[in-house]
Amino acid sequence: MNNMSKIFLILILSLITITAQKKNKILIDSTSGKPMLVGLCDREAFADTNFAWWFNSGYKFYQLDTTVIAGLKEVSKEYTITIVMGTWCSDSRREVPRFYKITDELNYPKEKITLINVDRSKTEVDINVESMDIELVPTFIIYSEGKEIGRIIETPNKSLEKDLLEILNK
Repeated sequence: MNNMSKIFLILILSLITITAQKKNKILIDSTSGKPMLVGLCDREAFADTNFAWWFNSGYKFYQLDTTVIAGLKEVSKEYTITIVMGTWCSDSRREVPRFYKITDELNYPKEKITLINVDRSKTEVDINVESMDIELVPTFIIYSEGKEIGRIIETPNKSLEKDLLEILNK
């Protein structure tokens, strides 16, 4: 391997490391002065004490609709889901833990869920959230074969389980 190839390899590995570090990024919310998540995140971000207090209690105390869950288990796991939320938003704090409890009950593959956190202006520097037409958070966007088939915006019409089942049964 020549020197130029080694330099190129080091550059690529450095870029991968830098990119990986951007996941679960925490900034201070200028309105509240409290930490908020921004950008691409994973569920592990909610283990941070700044977020665990509301995530864990919301998850623990949510009562699943087991009848609807049974219907959801029949539905294919071919779907992908994008969640756009704000950790500063009370609706996101309520609905996202519930959503994860549902997906856990379904043994839904975590790699099929993309979690994006936005600031109060519902933007994110590294991700083109504008193209997703996000007006309210949380927004759960369900895709089949790369095409959007439905979304749950801010507050479910009936319940997360029922709204999700309706979308998947279209």
